[in-house]
Amino acid sequence: MTTSTRGTSRVPAVLVLEDGRIFRGRAYGAVGETFGEAVFSTGMTGYQETLTDPSYHRQVVVMTAPHVGNTGVNDEDPESKRIWVAGYVVRDPARVPSNWRSRRSLDEELAAQGVVGISGIDTRALTRHLRERGAMRVGIFSGNALPDEGTMLAQVRQAPEMKGADLSAEVATKEPYVVPAIGEKKFTVAAVDLGIKGMTPQRMAERGIEVHVLPATASVEDVYAVNPDGVFFSNGPGDPATADHPVSVMRAVLERGTPLFGICFGNQILGRALGFGTYKLKYGHRGINQPVQDRTTGKVEVTAHNHGFAVDAPLDKVSETPYGRAEVSHVCLNDNVVEGLQLLDKPAFSVQYHPEAAAGPHDAAYLFDRFVKLMEGQRA
Repeated sequence: MTTSTRGTSRVPAVLVLEDGRIFRGRAYGAVGETFGEAVFSTGMTGYQETLTDPSYHRQVVVMTAPHVGNTGVNDEDPESKRIWVAGYVVRDPARVPSNWRSRRSLDEELAAQGVVGISGIDTRALTRHLRERGAMRVGIFSGNALPDEGTMLAQVRQAPEMKGADLSAEVATKEPYVVPAIGEKKFTVAAVDLGIKGMTPQRMAERGIEVHVLPATASVEDVYAVNPDGVFFSNGPGDPATADHPVSVMRAVLERGTPLFGICFGNQILGRALGFGTYKLKYGHRGINQPVQDRTTGKVEVTAHNHGFAVDAPLDKVSETPYGRAEVSHVCLNDNVVEGLQLLDKPAFSVQYHPEAAAGPHDAAYLFDRFVKLMEGQRA
């Protein structure tokens, strides 16, 4: 087996941030150039799930863990059919992957899918820079004929920003498909795909739910054509302030009183549907070790995150909305960011993180059971 660094390990590469800071290293994955928003992920494992998560579309992911690629790449763990990150940044890539499920090296997979990366840079320093100054545009350039620093910086500053980006339709399915229930079918759920991960309908299927995954452009009529017992809004990339169509669909679902569950982007959509605003976080939450408190039980969970935007809702009171009373159900203990919402007069709730736990802790798996209970209550 070839090593994960052979071939590109000696090719020079440069990472350029929009504020002018530059890091020099070696090419990792494909050779060329790429642009996106620089963000960092604190997960020590689960890089394959991160790479294939559609929520990372147009983002250049910096891994804070120093050693990446140790377990190679397998054919079981991808969360979608392709890698979605715009670029990948690691410090010390594995020389030889070692895992019984590994089929190829991470370097080979990145190169095969045309993902430009960089290795051999001080990712600790880069992460501290992003924490202090915030997520920003970035470019990675590699090859033997690199542009001068001024040219590279100008190209980075011409790249589109994440704020104002409408991206969910770019990553969502184009055609509806069905994930059948495992065992006895108990419920039917219409899942609006805004960038859904493969494990999410799997977790519902394990609970006897037949999941009809619909495009991000699905209408209210499309949603109710499957005769759903519940409606789900998935995670996804981009600025929720641009998601007017999903917001209108969700409001129609709330008006009908159908049990509703949203995660990540779906949480931000619920926030907007209820009349709350959204805003961009300084550097966001990404990784599989974020502490969140479920305020309805007092329990603290270790959770998996990937979001750069959040809902602006009051933490200290119940809010009146067009659909009844609403409150913040979950909060991040690091920075008091809203991590969940629930309606008190209708069967609807959402969380800002990933309860499907791919990759990540299983502390939040109960949320799928909570969704099932809502549908059971509505049926009763």
